[in-house]
Amino acid sequence: MNDLAHPPPPLSNAPASPAGDPATALLRRVFGHDSFRGQQAEIVTHVSGGGDALVLMPTGGGKSLCYQIPSLLRPGVGVVVSPLIALMADQVAAMRQAGVRAAYLNSSLDATQARQVEQAVTRGELDLLYVAPERLATSRCLDLLDRTRVALFAIDEAHCVSQWGHDFRPEYLQLSVLHERFPDVPRVALTATADPQTRLEIVERLALEGARTFVSSFDRPNIRYAIVDKADARGQLLRFIRGEHAGESGIVYCLSRRKVDETAQWLLGQGVRALPYHAGLDATTRTGHQERFQREDGIVVVATIAFGMGIDKPDVRFVAHLDLPKSIEGYYQETGRAGRDGLPADAWMAYGLSDVVQQRRMIDESEASDTFKRVSRAKLDALLGLCETAGCRRVRLLAYFGEQGEACGNCDNCLEPPETWDATEPVRKALSAIYRTGQRFGTAYLINVLRGKTDERTTRWGHDRLGVFGIGADIDDTTWRGVFRQVVALGFADVDHESHGALRLTEASRPVLRGETRVELRRQVRATRHGSSSAHAVSPDLSPEDNERFERLKAWRLAEARRQGVPPYVIFHDRTLAAIAAAAPGSLAGLAGIPGIGERKLERYGLDLLDVIGHET
Repeated sequence: MNDLAHPPPPLSNAPASPAGDPATALLRRVFGHDSFRGQQAEIVTHVSGGGDALVLMPTGGGKSLCYQIPSLLRPGVGVVVSPLIALMADQVAAMRQAGVRAAYLNSSLDATQARQVEQAVTRGELDLLYVAPERLATSRCLDLLDRTRVALFAIDEAHCVSQWGHDFRPEYLQLSVLHERFPDVPRVALTATADPQTRLEIVERLALEGARTFVSSFDRPNIRYAIVDKADARGQLLRFIRGEHAGESGIVYCLSRRKVDETAQWLLGQGVRALPYHAGLDATTRTGHQERFQREDGIVVVATIAFGMGIDKPDVRFVAHLDLPKSIEGYYQETGRAGRDGLPADAWMAYGLSDVVQQRRMIDESEASDTFKRVSRAKLDALLGLCETAGCRRVRLLAYFGEQGEACGNCDNCLEPPETWDATEPVRKALSAIYRTGQRFGTAYLINVLRGKTDERTTRWGHDRLGVFGIGADIDDTTWRGVFRQVVALGFADVDHESHGALRLTEASRPVLRGETRVELRRQVRATRHGSSSAHAVSPDLSPEDNERFERLKAWRLAEARRQGVPPYVIFHDRTLAAIAAAAPGSLAGLAGIPGIGERKLERYGLDLLDVIGHET
């Protein structure tokens, strides 16, 4: 991808369209689209004119075009700061497929390759240069850019600059040097995930006080959100995959490396093509697993949060969590990796009290400052509110980012509204059991006491003689577990990590115990499926004949991708292939009208496509 011996001819001098709009002309010629979406046109105009910008746009919303087109329109090379090697490789491959002169500078290049890229920069042979933040901050790279005409700086994944965020990267803090050293070069910071606090931090740390802010909707309407009570988590996950996403690509997130390995091995034994990914694996294994995920269909990667940022794979049909993330930002960022192509996808999570205990323990036992711990607890509490809400998940999620929404009809709570019940008395009984047993025991033991189950411990401690013993015998174990989980989530009780998970009362429990507060809880009793949101055929509108053409096109794309050594989706997205299959154009002119087929791709692949769909050329 960095072979610059024969770079494509420059595109930056593209003629204006008949309407006189060079940006739209480039969009059509290079990317094969006739019009911009949402705020893209406004952002492109602003940045192309030399303005700084902060762009908040959801994954799959088209952030990349907001700096790619201005880089082509402005004289010089657009410099894109990107945090991951995999992201750069994919972006460069996709750009070069479209005829854009692109390359990257990162640690994957040897000295000779890096020197070739640097020479191409100084000779003005590149439209886009992707650079890792730690590389950009070096004197060698800054000196290189001093000798080069720079069109703009694009800082991708800008939330990484936030020390409060889930993806904080210290090297991003050095990017303030861009404002100091290149004051006349426009800068655009882009992210899919930033609450109001994070936005302020991005502006401050990147010196973007004068930048214009563009905030698109955070809504991803194609993603269906579901959070289930954790019982047999692996079994629940397997039923979810088999029932709704058999043979499709997905990501399963776990908190620990050990759990990643064990879950991947277990899924493999159940017939799921699962691969582990975490920082404990050697680099060759990690790279190999990531490449298989990107280049093959139907791979499920089980991973820690080390996996996923910058993965451009558009057809990830589900993201599942077997452990609770740390915050809504983390949850949104990770689930946003599903359905980048705009087609139906699922965000599924199994959640239980153990997750709350684990996350709070991690916060309390960390060496972070008290301020950081306080912020982390608040972020976790917000996520717990999302988990426990009886209302629309999407409304709650959007509200966190300051956006109002209406019930979506496409989350578990909308599709099958959970029952709510007046749980004031059960909660009082639970809190009383915590207090009467000395605030030294965990949930399982407290449920035994409430249900009147005698064992060696209840006898030894004399708890079988307490007034709370057996007062909850009319409530089953599952319901009691839900009560205790929500008692902790609502802040009526906390977990004493030094006493092996014992529950202790908080100040918030006092008005409940005194009968001054009514407590309503959610009772989640729902079917395991809502009907599959996914479609093995990309579009339900495709006829059997269209589907047959679509499968032939996919087979051709896979063979071509293997020949070039690139992921299939950098050649064409599924949506483009589906549009070709449905339209069945009989000429190159007909292909030119398909969204996603720009001038260079038409020139490169047009005759092959016509041959695959069965037309004589």
